[in-house]
Amino acid sequence: MNYLKSLAIDLLVAKHRFVTERTGKKDLMRLIQRLWPVSTGKELIRLGPAGDGGYLVPDDLDGVKACFSPGVSSISGFEKECAERGMQVFLADKSVEGPAESHEKFNFLRKFIGSRMNEDFTTLDDWVKSSFAADNSELLLQIDIEGYEYETFLSCSNELINRFRIIVSEFHNLDQLWNKYFFQIASSVFEKILQTHTCVHIHPNNYYPIFRKYGLDIPPLAEFTFLRNDRVVDPVPATKFPNPLDCDNTANASLKLPDSWHGSSR
Repeated sequence: MNYLKSLAIDLLVAKHRFVTERTGKKDLMRLIQRLWPVSTGKELIRLGPAGDGGYLVPDDLDGVKACFSPGVSSISGFEKECAERGMQVFLADKSVEGPAESHEKFNFLRKFIGSRMNEDFTTLDDWVKSSFAADNSELLLQIDIEGYEYETFLSCSNELINRFRIIVSEFHNLDQLWNKYFFQIASSVFEKILQTHTCVHIHPNNYYPIFRKYGLDIPPLAEFTFLRNDRVVDPVPATKFPNPLDCDNTANASLKLPDSWHGSSR
């Protein structure tokens, strides 16, 4: 066997050895439909700046005692508005020295949030337990941790997830939902959240363009807002995409949530 023929065979074997299995389109559509946002009768409001770092949440914040916000970056407008509404605000991020803004109700932990505990990381459960003693209080979670959200949610206890009245999370790498192994992880995360919460808003982050494959459009990066099920009354499909309060995250071309990601026309 000559060298070129041998090399061609080796490349062919390597290609098939490392290729990932594709998610079935029906399975992917089933997950997306489970995430279709609904309107709950509670108007959405915007907390934080117009642009990156601002998020839409239901106007259902009375009685929420604390906001936990892993992923600080260079913007703290969302957290500041939560503090001004009387919440204690807990922020965590190993990559920065502290929040972008200061407030008497801010409490900062210089660690990443994930699924393990060491000098760089802690878990969401341990962070909440060590930060806020009121075991039955209502909480808000706003999480943007560059892909670590998947392991963080999977390792989080059901008891703690149920304490969060509202969950706002940016989910990364959604174009990889076509990868069956990533899909298994991501769908487990979404199904875990959906056991106790309902999706009320999705906003695609326009840092990346929409990814289209097999006739299905997927935003690679999107901000999801969930409301705990006991706060949801008379849900109907949400119809405003984009919502008038939505703002582009970057100066790139604006993105509209693809029709397949909401049920307003179904």
